[in-house]
Amino acid sequence: MPLALLALAISAFAIGTTEFVTTGLLQDIARDLHITIPQAGYLTSGYALGVVISAPILTILLARFNRKHTLVFLILLFIAGSIVSARAVTFEELMFGRVLSAFCHGAFFGIGAVVATTVVAPNKKASAIALMFTGLTLANVVGVPLGTYVGQHFGWRAAFWAIAVLGVIGFAGLAALVPKQLAERSHIMDEIAVFKRPQVWLALVVTAIGFSGLLASFAYISPMMTEVAGFAPENLAWILSIYGVGLVVGNIVAAKFADRALVPTILTLLILLTLVLLLFTYTIHIKPLAIITVFLLGAIGFGTIPPLQMYVMEKATGAPTLASAANISAFNLGASGGVWLGGMAIDAGYGFVSPNWVGAMTTGIGLLIAIYAVRQKRALVLENNC
Repeated sequence: MPLALLALAISAFAIGTTEFVTTGLLQDIARDLHITIPQAGYLTSGYALGVVISAPILTILLARFNRKHTLVFLILLFIAGSIVSARAVTFEELMFGRVLSAFCHGAFFGIGAVVATTVVAPNKKASAIALMFTGLTLANVVGVPLGTYVGQHFGWRAAFWAIAVLGVIGFAGLAALVPKQLAERSHIMDEIAVFKRPQVWLALVVTAIGFSGLLASFAYISPMMTEVAGFAPENLAWILSIYGVGLVVGNIVAAKFADRALVPTILTLLILLTLVLLLFTYTIHIKPLAIITVFLLGAIGFGTIPPLQMYVMEKATGAPTLASAANISAFNLGASGGVWLGGMAIDAGYGFVSPNWVGAMTTGIGLLIAIYAVRQKRALVLENNC
């Protein structure tokens, strides 16, 4: 593995940990800052909104700079956000620190994905992206639980200080290991011009809608497993760990297939994700099958990320940086939309199983759009050959 990928993965681990660490510290933060738990929950949604808004904007503003220097700047921004969060004494200060860190997220993963593909052979690009995103998956498996433990035992601010230290390690790795000569700068107008291509927009829509099904279900995994499957609340930790292992396995395995056949891998994963979500409505009632399905949900759902990221970058050939960052926004939009739609189904009285039906429908729609995009491409090729 090129050492540059290790530096990207370490930075991704730090960024992924800060994204969800507040979910395990809601009560501590709410009690210390004298706010309600729902208000503390806004720290997670505020972060996601910061990612969606900042990814394309920052990428455009930084396009004229060397990509290595840009990554270093972004991780410094992340460290600054972590320090602000650690020193916050009011909700507003903490939210500012969260949003500041979020500004790094989208642009970093978008630009980092482009850089990752420059340090490997052409037939290993999807795997290179997957290796970078392995840092993100491990953040869910290891980083968030550890951050929660540190925050609960040493105060929630200690978790953000620890994350800032991770950011410093990532900064050192990026500065030392990313080859400057392979990280050339982009041209703003070239980056914007790729959005004239319908296939780029179709690819972004496939990402947003196709990925939304995973979060429509997973966001409500806790009440599903306790209220429907019948697990005790204390079992949730190891159940989520199984899901996290699925994330890591799916991320790596799917990328291997994507390196060989990108489009077939995407279509297959979307089909499988739709089927698993439908299956979950039945297996949720049988404990052993429910656990297996949770693993498959993580493996297949997160397995879509490297291929979809690679697909968008291919459609934006020649100037992929902005499109790559926009795809990170698309993932977050899809996640937010999936959570919202799943919650609507529960509020409408359809029960805790209903988000799986919702997720199956949204991912199914993403699959149909992907099939349409593939057919449009083939029709264009045939037309050009005539």
